[in-house]
Parts: sequence; C-alpha cells; structure tokens
Amino acid sequence: MGISASDVKALRDRTGAGMMDCKKALLESDGDMKKAEKILKELGLAAAAKRSDRATNEGSVFVHVGEKQAVILELSCETDFVAKNKDFIAMGEKMVKVILEQGITDQADPTLTDMVTDCISVIKENMSLKRFTLMEIGENEYVSSYIHGGGSLGVLVKASLGDKSKLNDEIKEFVHDCALHIAAFDPMYFSQADISQEYIDEQMDIFQKQVASMGKPANVVEGIVKGKMNKHFSEICFLDQGFVKEEKTSVAKYAENLSKSAGTTLTLVTKESYRVGE
Repeated sequence: MGISASDVKALRDRTGAGMMDCKKALLESDGDMKKAEKILKELGLAAAAKRSDRATNEGSVFVHVGEKQAVILELSCETDFVAKNKDFIAMGEKMVKVILEQGITDQADPTLTDMVTDCISVIKENMSLKRFTLMEIGENEYVSSYIHGGGSLGVLVKASLGDKSKLNDEIKEFVHDCALHIAAFDPMYFSQADISQEYIDEQMDIFQKQVASMGKPANVVEGIVKGKMNKHFSEICFLDQGFVKEEKTSVAKYAENLSKSAGTTLTLVTKESYRVGE
C-alpha cells in the first residue's frame, strides 16, 4: 500500500523518530498508526540494547525546583555534540519535571527508562539516566538552583527561615549567590559537621608534627594547630569559606548578618551539586 507523506510526518510528530524509520513502520503495519508506533518502540528498544555497551562520558545536568521538592539530575551520552542536542536537552528538562509531578524516587522507574529509550531511537546514540537526587522543601525553607557551562555543572542550595514571610529579594539573591559560590569553589564539605572524626584526627596529627619542630610551649603549639585547622576548614567547608561576594566574611557569618537585617533567622541547610562525569 502507498504511504502518504502526511502520514509519515504525523507519525514523526507523535514519536520523534526519523522519517525513514516512520515510513518503514507504516509500511510494515499497513498504515495502522498505533501498530507503527509499537514497531518504532520495539526498534527503539533494539537500538538501545545495541548501543548499551558504548561509553557515555559526556552529558548534562538538569535541575528543577517545585513547591515541595527540588530535583537535580545527570543524563549521560557518548558525545558532547549530543549533550547540546535539542532533543536531548528537551528530554532532560521534561524528565526533572516528570520526576516531581509523578513523585518518582527510583532511577529504574519505567517512565524514565522509556523516555531514555525513546530518545536513543531518535538520536541514535547511547545515553542513560546516570543519577538524580530529590531535595525536600519544608514549609519555612527556600531552594535556589544554578546551572553552569550549559549543563556541565548543576547546584541546589537550601536555606531555612524562621519566618518564611520575611523571604525577600535580598535573601533570594544571597541563596542564589551561594549556588554560584559552590559552582566556583566546589567545597568538599557543606559544614564541619559533615567531616569524619577520622579525617579531623589525621589532619590534626599532620599539623602537630609540622609544629613540633618549632620548640614552642605546649599551649602555643595548641594555638598554632588550632589556627591551622581553622584555616583548613575555611578551605574545604562551604560555610567556613569566604563568601564569593565578600571574601573577608565567611558564608555562615554573611548569613548571620543578613538574618539581622531581615528580622528573621536565616540558616543554610544543605547543598547538592553534580558535575558531568564525576
């Protein structure tokens, strides 16, 4: 039977598959649109399986902030060219919204795997949902996000306010700037509370050995070691680092100062950051 160009276009619009694949599917299904969609779906699964062993070292990070949750997600692919492909980007942007709308928590959820499979059938390159994290947003909490380098890095930052009604543009800007700060400085830890005691003890031991040769009194040695530890914390802990817009003031102190001017407590709670390929 003859297949019209309009039928091929209609199937392409519904599935996103290539024109030739659509025409073949319509021919095989004798023009039945639903059967043709099924054939394309099966072709997509076969294509995904064929490409599944190809390395996916490129990709992009996507974020979306909803009312009660935020999500950060990394999609991987084979080439940087595909990471910038409009269909790949559209899938990532849709996926983060679907996760929140449907309350998805499992990376292997069929809705997500089907989206990836469908995209593979269109782009003809291996790709996968590498990871995603959900961040809960409480009644008095505020989350800001930032995407850097066209998706090479993504950040979520959550703050808690004593009174959410006091949330203003200055606080929103500060939390967003914190996301930019994290993207720029990539701190190892959010706060000192996240550091293992084993790591702290090991670092203390290193500093004590460095100072021991100075021949100083014990109390002086203790003070020097403490100073070295504080400096080290300011290098590896987000809250202890000098704030990106006011380097002589730590992030925590800046938040404290902003709390006073806003008339409510402002506490930075947590962060989540993804870098492609990590």
